[in-house]
Amino acid sequence: MMKILLCFGTRPEWLKIKPLLKVLDNYELLFTGQHPDLIKNIKTNYQIQIKDSTNRLDQIISDCLTQFPDGDFDAVLVQGDTGSSFACALAAFHKEKKIIYLEAGLRTYNLAHPYPEEGYRQMIARLSDINLCPTNISKDNLILEKTKGESFVVGNTVLDNLLPYKEKCEYTNKILVTLHRRENHELIPKWFKEINQLAKDNSSLEFILPLHPNPNVCAHKHLLTYVNVIDPLAHDVLLDILAKCKLVISDSGGLQEEGSFLNKKVIVCRQTTERPEGKRSGHLVMCSSPEKLVAIFGDLINNYRVDSRCPYGDGGSSEKIKKILNEKC
Repeated sequence: MMKILLCFGTRPEWLKIKPLLKVLDNYELLFTGQHPDLIKNIKTNYQIQIKDSTNRLDQIISDCLTQFPDGDFDAVLVQGDTGSSFACALAAFHKEKKIIYLEAGLRTYNLAHPYPEEGYRQMIARLSDINLCPTNISKDNLILEKTKGESFVVGNTVLDNLLPYKEKCEYTNKILVTLHRRENHELIPKWFKEINQLAKDNSSLEFILPLHPNPNVCAHKHLLTYVNVIDPLAHDVLLDILAKCKLVISDSGGLQEEGSFLNKKVIVCRQTTERPEGKRSGHLVMCSSPEKLVAIFGDLINNYRVDSRCPYGDGGSSEKIKKILNEKC
């Protein structure tokens, strides 16, 4: 197999690339710098030095393009929809390297929701040679767009991390809440007020909210007087709570997938989702505005069980990817 450069810079990217390390024999790691705490215990081959500590999108893209390494790797794997993923794909294109796109084909077809992620997804797919799609719908999106790369349905690699938690699943009085997306920043005060009201009105339930460090989020912590607000959690600790909670309230893409795999219903605090499969399976319930949250929660709190199959994979994605890359690279 060719040597593959695996690019990551955020926790969600790492969680989806990490399972590949167990199955790939010839790879290097490029860290793009957004979440420096990630690499305390990870040995990387290359690191991008981001010059602006505020993680401005234009600076991240500029730094990734200008500092992208000249290594002896043959292919570059990028994941998801960050500015650094787009920049690494573009740099690989400039260097005539084969581009592998993990989690390809997710779409809302609305460049404003989510912004800027939807634009990055579409542009990366135009450059990629191998598209590793989580579902048939995501593969069909790329076929309709007539992208040049070969597309394969492999499921989502993040679920490979969850197999040990399947047997831990139960429904307790815990409600897991997370909010962080850029598209929600202006609405965070309204979301927090509604969530706090839910916690006040449902005192038998424990609302747990790991607070995202983004200033647009944590500046409104004072609104959560009835909520158990805690520091950001290690992923394994978060999964322990997810496995035991009754419901999830979140705008996270990863929790839509992880919650579905662990048979939890997720109230999605967004106007749209690039993961429509979960709506069809009954795992995801859309909540397009804070004003609708109380009513939706009331409908679900006594109807929280879901027994349909997770539409995002079976926990064996990395082995499927290994087989594809052995054949194509």
